[in-house]
Amino acid sequence: MPSGRSLRRPAAIGAVAAAALAGGLITATQSATAAGARIHDIQGTTRTSPLAGKQVSDVPGTVTAVRSFGSARGFWLQDPHPDSNDATSEAVFVYTGKQTPDVKVGNALTVSGTVSEYYPGGKDAGLQSVTEITGATWKVTAAKAPLPAPFKLNASSIPHTYAPDAGGKSIESLALRPGKYALDRYESLEGMRVAVVNSPVVGPTNTHNELWVTADPDHDRTARGGVLYGSYADPNGGRVKVQSLVPFSQHPFPKADVGDQLAGTTAGPLDYDNFGGYTVQATTLGSLTGHGPAPETTRRQKADELAVATYNVENLSPATPQAKFDRLAKALVKNLSSPDVVALEEVQDDSGPKDDGTVTAGTTLKKLTDAIKAAGGPAYEARQIDPVNDQDGGQPGGNIRVAFLFNPQRVGFTDIKGGNATTPVKVVSDHGKATLSASPGRIAPTDPAWKTSRKPLVGQFSLKSRPGSRVFVVANHFDSKGGDQGLDSRFQPPARSSEIQRTAQAKLVNGFVKDLLAKDPKAEVVVAGDLNDYQFSPALKDLTAGGVLTDQVGRLPRAERYGYVYQGNSQVLDHMLTTKALAGPDYDIVHVNAEYADQASDHDPQVLRIRP
Repeated sequence: MPSGRSLRRPAAIGAVAAAALAGGLITATQSATAAGARIHDIQGTTRTSPLAGKQVSDVPGTVTAVRSFGSARGFWLQDPHPDSNDATSEAVFVYTGKQTPDVKVGNALTVSGTVSEYYPGGKDAGLQSVTEITGATWKVTAAKAPLPAPFKLNASSIPHTYAPDAGGKSIESLALRPGKYALDRYESLEGMRVAVVNSPVVGPTNTHNELWVTADPDHDRTARGGVLYGSYADPNGGRVKVQSLVPFSQHPFPKADVGDQLAGTTAGPLDYDNFGGYTVQATTLGSLTGHGPAPETTRRQKADELAVATYNVENLSPATPQAKFDRLAKALVKNLSSPDVVALEEVQDDSGPKDDGTVTAGTTLKKLTDAIKAAGGPAYEARQIDPVNDQDGGQPGGNIRVAFLFNPQRVGFTDIKGGNATTPVKVVSDHGKATLSASPGRIAPTDPAWKTSRKPLVGQFSLKSRPGSRVFVVANHFDSKGGDQGLDSRFQPPARSSEIQRTAQAKLVNGFVKDLLAKDPKAEVVVAGDLNDYQFSPALKDLTAGGVLTDQVGRLPRAERYGYVYQGNSQVLDHMLTTKALAGPDYDIVHVNAEYADQASDHDPQVLRIRP
């Protein structure tokens, strides 16, 4: 069976209209007819067809590919006789629903049916539409016709400017300018055969048999072979997703890591979906060559250094296979060199995703600490606070939270009673220094900023080799980006509505650090975790406001500023920040997961070594 995930589609025209509309299929009443239309007339010069809702008849073209699996079956039809307008695509997808079409690649056809616009994910998702012919019938005019040559996607054909700026409004009605904007170039090629040649892999193969390559290999590459997402202004327009229409028996989908290459030609029709946008549906797959860098190992901390790490362990619970616990443990012991303190994110409760009212996480944490010890690591202890059931977001029933692990052989934890799910931790004076009203404690847990989101956990630590040392660590997992419009949205620039909650969260953590510094200007504070936002985002500006915190990612060389890969963009979501008293810490993003098809988590861990 071919690789790739099946797109979720409504039934073909003629099924219940409400279901079609809910699935994103937009069509007008089928009363008008457009006689003599060719495919470029159907596609038009904007993102939606000028013939949407009209019937067309005897549209000529050659079958270039067939999707014969899933609920969105059909074939791509391309006109071998293009017009002279660069903005009009010469191909269209003929949608047949769950029925495999009785056509073969190379058939010359004339097709009749209704022109429709399909919005992957539904129209409210804000994505581009796909122009299709639905309710189609066809006639074979020649059994074997030559396929049109593929359009080569490369640095010369894809503009560096990503999309027109419409002030956040829809760009659907704007005339396509494929020589000026990358999104317009892709849209002008919708359904057409395209090719990428000797393409670097910039997003690893995922569980749906998809990977990402860049057709612009010299643009903003990372130190390890990805492409860097370094600003909102440059989403890296050369990125394109690759799926396959080739049966596994003929060519298994490559298991690729960032830094590998698809050598030779990868070609097929250019599709669009709600799981990543513009996609080469490959009928020809390049060969996987080269090997990306090996997973990294950071150095061990020195006797007078406190090593603090952060690691998103991605929905870890007793229901998680033991193999994942073992891999996380190996990474903590070997790749992170057994840090003294670990801020964990996405620790689930003891019943995992089962929504049964369980909120404790002792079993989850014990399975991890046992695995660490079995891997040759220290006998870590854990501290955390159970949340109120179903109030912290994440997977329903999972009750994810942040938690601390620490090595009691090297680190002392100051236990101060009083911390619980709803009582806010306060900063109090202690003989000229700052201390906490509860350790561990939660920062402003009932504030609306934390609604259906994880609450920050703060703890007070000391390095045993430095008597009297006092380090405050704040573990965080800010609100997710759910609800934001995609980079490839038809609304440009895309709205980032989730920023509102993260900026409110950042202000609360910033205020808490200010309270610590008000009691002790030399307070040593580490703020760490999955902040779900970029180093250039409004949330990080609010978190560092007033100069109270320094985001350590900014101290790395630009090409090393990433620890997460999403849709082929290497980016920053996890952070470690410090107060001024912790000058010049040694900071490292340890690349062990995000760039690899085989990963224990989708986040790379980070470690910070300080001298308290």
